[in-house]
Amino acid sequence: MLRALTSALRLPGSWRSLRTRGCASHGATGDPEIQVRALTGRDQGITEILMNRPSARNALGNVLVSQLLEALAQLREDQQVRVLLFRSGVKGVFCAGADLKEREQMSEAEVGIFVQRLRGLMNEIAAFPAPTIAAMDGFALGGGLELALACDLRVAASSAVMGLIETTRGLLPGAGGTQRLPRCLGVALAKELIFTGRRLSGAQAQALGLVNHAVSQNEEGNAAYHRALELAQEILPQAPIAVRLGKVAIDRGMENIPTQDRLEGMAAFREKRPPRFVGK
Repeated sequence: MLRALTSALRLPGSWRSLRTRGCASHGATGDPEIQVRALTGRDQGITEILMNRPSARNALGNVLVSQLLEALAQLREDQQVRVLLFRSGVKGVFCAGADLKEREQMSEAEVGIFVQRLRGLMNEIAAFPAPTIAAMDGFALGGGLELALACDLRVAASSAVMGLIETTRGLLPGAGGTQRLPRCLGVALAKELIFTGRRLSGAQAQALGLVNHAVSQNEEGNAAYHRALELAQEILPQAPIAVRLGKVAIDRGMENIPTQDRLEGMAAFREKRPPRFVGK
């Protein structure tokens, strides 16, 4: 399967649909909701994932999540993928979030399983070995913004609308937004945005540091994609192993240091005693 996909990806300028075997709670195989393309020529090394579910504004349902997971699992093994770019094939929308209509048809147990799979998808995007870029040319709400937050870099049209709006629907961001937004913006601002469910324009998001770049939208509705492509082109000439290791170093540096001495230091402070460090 991997060999077939990567071979198809390298056909010049061609989009390839990825068919999966269906999803856990629905046995039937749906129509492909993503397409994958490896660029050629001077853009060789850039691979794009196009989300294309116009009937639901790219909402994250079981089929779309399954196909994204399968594509990521296969692409992560391809050393020729130097930059992975997420974009939309639906004008005016990046991703409208989790598919709440589909969720209404699920049992409570199925909802729990789906949320775990959605969280797993975001973790797979975050852990992808090559740099990832989200091109946000339209609405990115709830899980759609969580998907963008899982990417390393974000580019938005100035007119794009984004936000973790779950509290306006009696929900919480369940796919990593409560962890990734504070790391991006700081705790106080992240709390403000999540508590209020506020929506931001691309221009406002850039001012806060939520997106790397915001650009004026064009008539075709793909200005963010073109700016994201330019950003990917800046990454391409750099040493791929150094770039990948740089990503690992930055990501691990943002986590707590997992050492026994760190735990001992915290325990000593709590117990009001000198720490007994062992160098482990």
